[in-house]
Amino acid sequence: MKQAVRALYVGRAAVSVWFRYFLILFDFASIVFFVSTANMPHGPGLIAVSWAVGLIILLDFLARLWIAKDRRKLLFKIYTMADLVVIVSVILDPFLTGSLAFLRVLRALRLIHSYHLLRDLRRDSRFFRTHEDAVIAAVNLLVFVFATSTAVLVFFIPSSSETPYIDALYFTMATLTTTGFGDITLPTPGGKLFSVFIMVVGVALFVRLAQAVFMPQKVRYRCRSCGLFRHDPDAVHCKHCGATLRIETGGVT
Repeated sequence: MKQAVRALYVGRAAVSVWFRYFLILFDFASIVFFVSTANMPHGPGLIAVSWAVGLIILLDFLARLWIAKDRRKLLFKIYTMADLVVIVSVILDPFLTGSLAFLRVLRALRLIHSYHLLRDLRRDSRFFRTHEDAVIAAVNLLVFVFATSTAVLVFFIPSSSETPYIDALYFTMATLTTTGFGDITLPTPGGKLFSVFIMVVGVALFVRLAQAVFMPQKVRYRCRSCGLFRHDPDAVHCKHCGATLRIETGGVT
């Protein structure tokens, strides 16, 4: 049984790949569910759905813990601690009248667990292999916008707002792009510090995306011996097989 579970999480068979893709889709779905219900009253139906989602998260956590070679290291990973907080909040929240609902947005940290997904995409998607740096930079920026918008929604947007989700996203994008229209602000000291955080980190991620699109760190050149498609701009030999490369550069005439 343990070998079968490990094969699902780290194996290369088609069923293992599809299982990991399903987990990523579930991660996205659970994040959307927790964010969309963060400010809603938790009745019996919503509590039942929350417990069902929490149970799947718990089973996934226990499976990863069971097959981990270093369980102590796994427990101290940021996304693992975030999952534990989410599980506890889902279990205890109904008894505390919804006061822990905001903790569920930590589920967004799960998206940083992408090592096996990246490996699968490199093998299965030619588009990803060709534009890997740009795709990863775009995903990092989107996850940052999603996570910060969620934090703004939960901690700073008043419940009286008619469009709280749009207001949170609008403020995040206006701050990240340093546009600063000023119609939505976070006047508290904590809000001002969080705005600074969004500007500093957000601009850095945006610049990284622009660099990946217009000045990629890797060039696309297929090695004739092994087929490796991405190399350093000044590479003379393929890092995979050692074959001589003839990558065209500007050079000096």
